[in-house]
Amino acid sequence: MDATLRISLVLPAFNETSVIARAVAEAEAALVGRFAAFEVIVVDDGSTDGTADEVQSQLPLAPHTRLLRHGTNRGYGAALRTGFEAARYPLVAFTDADCQFDLADLADLAPLADEYDIVAGYRADRKDPWRRCFLSRGYNLLARTLLGTRIRDVDCALKVFRRDALAALLPESRGFFVNTEMLTRARLLGLTVVERPVSHRPRLGGDSKVSLWEVPRTFRTLVGFWWREVVWATPAPAVIQTRVTVSEPTPLPRRASEPLRPAAPRGRRREAA
Repeated sequence: MDATLRISLVLPAFNETSVIARAVAEAEAALVGRFAAFEVIVVDDGSTDGTADEVQSQLPLAPHTRLLRHGTNRGYGAALRTGFEAARYPLVAFTDADCQFDLADLADLAPLADEYDIVAGYRADRKDPWRRCFLSRGYNLLARTLLGTRIRDVDCALKVFRRDALAALLPESRGFFVNTEMLTRARLLGLTVVERPVSHRPRLGGDSKVSLWEVPRTFRTLVGFWWREVVWATPAPAVIQTRVTVSEPTPLPRRASEPLRPAAPRGRRREAA
């Protein structure tokens, strides 16, 4: 166990009732004993299949997990932002709730955040269908060419951020463009990024939320973002890199216009930072 690393892990979930209990259990098991302190934040994005109820039933067995809920489905990016804003610890990571990643890899990624603002995983032996892998390679090439994302696997759902850097990257995108948006902003702000291979597994249950219908929508979003933020953007002032010591865990600021509906309170003491 690293005696200093404290991490918040965000799990966005939408209609993942078949796998969410395993996702929570794997997250707790992967982080306990490897970090000085941690929390798992499940953000139920307006699920209609009982995902939130399934998480609620697991909470007595998952003492470091808490549940946040959207009343309606707002999108993957919005769910991530909700989790990011609620995170309490100096490092903030996220992964998907489909159990495709071995979260033990976080123990190798997190220490690199002492040197880099963002630590991004890439799927070294990707287990997705060939069509999705093909589309992903094309998308990554486009993102690197137009937006300068700098990494090979922009949408890999295992990343670690220093919390002080993440405060400048909170996404506006509500959909699957969120990773590209954040990494492009990181480049424009002069933040440092490192990429490392991570394990990848076949999806264990449920359905992927990324469909072919998302391709033209995401492409239009990418081109519009490129035109607005890269071509016509006023150059940002130089960023002075700092290391911020978080002595007391406090949430990132949340937009008051989008209130959260928290899950029913649980009768347990909040873990000290």
